Amino acid sequence: MAVGARSGHDGPDKGADGAFDDTTGDDVTGDEQTQPPGGDAPGDDTAGGSGRAPKKQRSFWKELPLLVGIALVLALLIKTFLVQAFSIPSESMMNTLVKGDRVLVDKLTPWFGSEPERGEVVVFHDPGGWLEGQQTPTPNVVQKFLSFIGLMPSAEEKDLIKRVIAVGGDTVSCKEGGKVVLNGVALDETSYLYPGSVPCQDSFGPIKVPEGRIWVMGDNRQNSLDSRFHQQLPGGGTVSNDEVVGRAVVIAWPVTRWATLPVPDIFDQPGLNKAMSAAPLGAAGLAGALPLVLWRRKKLAARHTAE
Repeated sequence: MAVGARSGHDGPDKGADGAFDDTTGDDVTGDEQTQPPGGDAPGDDTAGGSGRAPKKQRSFWKELPLLVGIALVLALLIKTFLVQAFSIPSESMMNTLVKGDRVLVDKLTPWFGSEPERGEVVVFHDPGGWLEGQQTPTPNVVQKFLSFIGLMPSAEEKDLIKRVIAVGGDTVSCKEGGKVVLNGVALDETSYLYPGSVPCQDSFGPIKVPEGRIWVMGDNRQNSLDSRFHQQLPGGGTVSNDEVVGRAVVIAWPVTRWATLPVPDIFDQPGLNKAMSAAPLGAAGLAGALPLVLWRRKKLAARHTAE
């Protein structure tokens, strides 16, 4: 008569189903036959056998507020540091920009020290008194919020958009019916002026733009209250670089109006910088000549003393 497993006899052992196993000589239970190599019994859904149930995934509706919150924060960061949408409220920049256009304004490069340059279309805060007496829309709470986070164009409409004609150190002027003269160079503005518009209907200047400020004008000169009409205000019609929000780089809406806003070629003329460079060169020449003059005077004085 056979005894239990591991008894040391040479006979076959009986398995869990009553059959004998002739190969191993060990008892083979039902669990041992089906146990996987990892050591966990089948049907065991605990993690690593620790006894803890796996964490259930959140439902979409529970995660939605978090996703919305992240999206709003990202939109606010983009609007603050990268790019912002602005709506064109008037006809002062026609035909470059028409009323109702949405433009995207680059706000990143000013953080790295970039300053407005001639020919750029820029958005700037009201320097004070430019929008006085003009009606501005009154946005509702939702519009204010969406504008604040950057998902809608600026709702306050306290900003203006014009083209930079002159920067700090430039001299600008214009005779009635004539062309705008910048640093002694007459500008051919036909590429961006509104058809039929004259460069200036009233004379102004010459005006020397202070350092750190810009002189701006609309492309629709007969319908633009720009620097020409605010010379009686502090700054003499110029705008501080600190008031500039950024450069308008593209018309984003409507899609039929999509276009970039490059700097016109006339502002790349080498002659525009000659007047600005003449003064530094003259000063450098004077500084270089001064030691020579003093040396010559000293030499002449020594000769007279010797005589």
